[in-house]
Amino acid sequence: MIPFSHTWPYDILLEDLYVQYCPFCDKENVILPMKPKELQNVREGKKKLLVFPCCKTSLTVIDTDADYLLFDRAVR
Repeated sequence: MIPFSHTWPYDILLEDLYVQYCPFCDKENVILPMKPKELQNVREGKKKLLVFPCCKTSLTVIDTDADYLLFDRAVR
């Protein structure tokens, strides 16, 4: 069972992946340094280090689906 506390919703707009707000500093509409094509690599098992550009907090993305990123630690 996937813990909901380790997930965060994302959206894709054109070729940008973004979150409505950062779970750490609450900045709104944060564009992530990750491209939509990289989501498929993560789905296939390749982990991705993701650094939020607003506050420099780093997390490892371990899985994705069409709506959520799954991280290695709790974000909620």
